[in-house]
Amino acid sequence: MSAIVIFLAAIAAIVGWWLSRQRLMSKPWLEAGPVTAFPETEASLMHPAKIGLGVFLAVVGALFALLISAYFMRMVYADWQAAPVPRILWLNTAMLVLASMALQGAVSAAHKGRLDNLRLALLTGALTSVAFLGGQLLAWRDFAAEGYFATENPAASFFYLLTAMHGLHIIGGLVALGRVNVRAWQRVRSERLILSTELCAMYWHVLLVVWLVLFSVLMGWAADLIDICRGLLT
Repeated sequence: MSAIVIFLAAIAAIVGWWLSRQRLMSKPWLEAGPVTAFPETEASLMHPAKIGLGVFLAVVGALFALLISAYFMRMVYADWQAAPVPRILWLNTAMLVLASMALQGAVSAAHKGRLDNLRLALLTGALTSVAFLGGQLLAWRDFAAEGYFATENPAASFFYLLTAMHGLHIIGGLVALGRVNVRAWQRVRSERLILSTELCAMYWHVLLVVWLVLFSVLMGWAADLIDICRGLLT
């Protein structure tokens, strides 16, 4: 239960911080005086699409938090046999980091009106993301070659489940990123193109954080952190 509390508390803290940054909890109708006297009560300038994506990503984070909590609760049973993590996951992690960096560069290029840099950054983000997915499939192949199958080992089952769930979210993001790539090559710089690029970058940054957490769980580092937290709580 402590693992569930820790992960859900972290998700709640992140969501609360994000909402406070958007000033969605302000109550301007309780203030008296001219509007200019209360700049902090102005309506948020955040685009509704970003708010919607933020809520969706919060749900995604909660989903993975629950899966990770189930992972920790399941590993205490006697039939749990820890499996070695394929080394290619290190390269896959680097690919996803590069994808996130490329999309952040795309956001900067979009705001500056540098279409050539924008197109290159978007294409780089897409290709490195595809490379990440290909690497995950190779990790599955290596994992199965070592004799770790989903039906025989609960640790292997969670490995396939966690990586598959994350991979599905990457695939969904690639659909949107592909459309942005096409739009970047067909049109000149526009507000819609800038917004789409920002949404893709936001999505990839969160998926990168989620993957880093999953990677630490699969490597066993998160279990050590949970043990430390349990020791502090007791």
